Amino acid sequence: MPLVLGSGLDGATTVSGTMLLAARAGIKLFVTGGIGGVHRGGHISMDVSADLTELGRTPVAVVCAGAKSVLDIPRTLEYLETQGVCVAVYGADEFPAFFSRHSGCKAPCRVDGPQQAANMIRASHELQLGSGLLLAVPIPEAYAAEGAAIQQAILEALQEAEQRGIAGADVTPFLLESIRSKTDGASLAANIQLVKNNAAVGSQIAVALAASS
Repeated sequence: MPLVLGSGLDGATTVSGTMLLAARAGIKLFVTGGIGGVHRGGHISMDVSADLTELGRTPVAVVCAGAKSVLDIPRTLEYLETQGVCVAVYGADEFPAFFSRHSGCKAPCRVDGPQQAANMIRASHELQLGSGLLLAVPIPEAYAAEGAAIQQAILEALQEAEQRGIAGADVTPFLLESIRSKTDGASLAANIQLVKNNAAVGSQIAVALAASS
């Protein structure tokens, strides 16, 4: 970010970068697709997304569909707990895995409805915790079947990456392209729908938050 801004260039931001800029602008909540996290094998490679660090030190709420399915979700949740990040699932008792409503991980806490979510965000700011808040919204049921097929494609892509010795920064681009190819583009369609759903939920929370401020 310093290089791009210092050079007058154009660029895009990750969740961590968006959080930082949102906090500077006084924005308390934004919506994204999914957050980064601890990569599979991250306990050895130490490949952990800066999204998690930023959530631990920047007071902005992030509405998403959970952590991306290619990540180590149990370790991602453990890392968030260590960072003191409040993690809540919207209307469900299980933490979602982006394309899937199920990750096998119990929701740290649950909120039902935009007002309850807004109250939680407001309370976090009143307490001046200094950390962010993660609100995970499961993919709509109508796209859950597609999500199951995509999950299988993810598992196959992970096996291929390991067999080919693909590692580091090359893993994610390889996985995304492989998954898109294996699902004939269904992963992109499901991605669009979950982002739209996140935006609908996030906007309702933002309205409730503004009304109670």
